[in-house]
Amino acid sequence: MTETTLDALFMGAIRHLWPGKPPSAIAKTPVRAARVQVTGLLGDIQADLRVHGGPAKAVHVYPSQHYGWWASQLGPNARFTPGGFGENISQSAWTERDVCIGDVWRVGTAVLQVSQGRQPCWKLGAHVGDDRMADLVRTSLRTGWYMRVIEEGEIGIGDTIQRIDRPQPDVSVARVARAIFDKRTAPGECAALACVPELDDAWAAILGRRAAIA
Repeated sequence: MTETTLDALFMGAIRHLWPGKPPSAIAKTPVRAARVQVTGLLGDIQADLRVHGGPAKAVHVYPSQHYGWWASQLGPNARFTPGGFGENISQSAWTERDVCIGDVWRVGTAVLQVSQGRQPCWKLGAHVGDDRMADLVRTSLRTGWYMRVIEEGEIGIGDTIQRIDRPQPDVSVARVARAIFDKRTAPGECAALACVPELDDAWAAILGRRAAIA
């Protein structure tokens, strides 16, 4: 399947959500439409630009079908619904096993490209109210994925998401995430994935270092 639908769209502002902790923009609100720029959705803010946002991580996509799994593992939670993990785009057709690094999507009038999976930090656990979240995202590979912006444009709820190119059909987001999070990954696998040109430089560097020191 090369097409699906943009089911929901979210943007956030920086807020002080947890006493004594750094601020975050993980708590996003739904919008009907947005303009996509090279650095992300116009009006969507990132609190810590060292690890969030920027051209390689401009837009975050999360599969809505994962939320049922989260509830089955951790129990009912108001966050286990589209938008609950701080994603920008929610869609229900594809998971990390269906989407490949380098996939190019046309969404509305914008063109986006998959760059890497999400590397969760403590803020996701704080947002959900369960400190196990970051580890479970890593072990389950339910990371969602980031996209860079190839062409700026307008996107909105109900737009068709059309995959228009797949330069790396064997390099799923799940495969790369497994290599990133599992330090037992074979050096040859790390080296091969580090050379994928469409993979974000940050993840490629991690894999390259792991291959070099093995």
